[in-house]
Amino acid sequence: MSRLHSRSWVREAVRIIEADANRSADTHLHVFPLPADWGIDLYLKDESVHPTGSLKHRLARSLFLYGLVNGQIGQDTVLVEASSGSTAVSEAYFARMLGLRFITVVPRSTSPEKIALIEFYGGECHYVDRAPDMYPEAERLASECNGHYLDQFTYAERATDWRGNNNIAESVYAQMQSERHPVPTWIVVGAGTGGTSATFGRYVRYKRHTTKIAVVDPENSSFYGAWETGALDYATGMPSRIEGIGRPRVEPSFVPGVIDEMLQVPDAASLAAIRVLRERTGHWAGGSTGTNLFGAFTLISRMVSEGQAGSVVTLLCDGGERYANTYYDDAWLAQKNIDIAPYLEKYREFLVSGKLAPEG
Repeated sequence: MSRLHSRSWVREAVRIIEADANRSADTHLHVFPLPADWGIDLYLKDESVHPTGSLKHRLARSLFLYGLVNGQIGQDTVLVEASSGSTAVSEAYFARMLGLRFITVVPRSTSPEKIALIEFYGGECHYVDRAPDMYPEAERLASECNGHYLDQFTYAERATDWRGNNNIAESVYAQMQSERHPVPTWIVVGAGTGGTSATFGRYVRYKRHTTKIAVVDPENSSFYGAWETGALDYATGMPSRIEGIGRPRVEPSFVPGVIDEMLQVPDAASLAAIRVLRERTGHWAGGSTGTNLFGAFTLISRMVSEGQAGSVVTLLCDGGERYANTYYDDAWLAQKNIDIAPYLEKYREFLVSGKLAPEG
């Protein structure tokens, strides 16, 4: 293939991806109902309405553009990823759009619904038994087929332009302009690659906002330990049961210096929160949204106790239909020894009193 031909294909590939973005309206910012006398507003940025149904759609688009403009993706490139599910769904979508072969390495524990979506978009799944084995296996496959390893865990924090260019942070602040507390007191996000917290943390500093960034981390994940100790080689070696966030090791895209506070979240607390979200708003979300809500509720409880008004923004990361047979299945919860009842009681009390009972 000639260099001219290659450049021509890349220009067309970028146009196709940008056209797809232009066809998609911005994602919604929902209000979660809280008592009016608290003077606090809670918003959920609904990333489930992207064409591929999750926050990872933004990341996949950025990774593809990053690979294209850096000369790593051409018209015959085989694309390889390591993913727990949603990123691979979105990457398969973009790969099919460009007519490229896409292979993702996934743990066998990945939900059947996500596997079906990856394959629906033409992606191929390559399974490993242990989550930490995803990385070397993806590298091996990419080398074997002379392809490009998209490597979300390394490139997430640099593939997105944190200064703006329609990133998620810029979108949130634009949508908040007419609210009574337009500059959020807190933004709450989870850490999967670390890219979302890096984007928000850098953006608020660049724009000189007073907003603080809180990152929530589920059971078995390494990010909280790394943030608390300062040891970026901190590792649990254990998989997270909350798909999309939590990692057995600290990923290269994790930027602890832009985070103001981190919270560890029990899995039962995450999965109880999505039940409360559905009963209070009708929105059906995945477990990572529940992790976000636990963090938001914790910070709002603190604001109520201190008499502080303001706003809190978090993310609705993906839709709950992907987890109908797991997180929303009482039999599955019982099998995993996850008891959400105490947290349901805590949340219902919090939404009346503003007090969230502490752990333990």
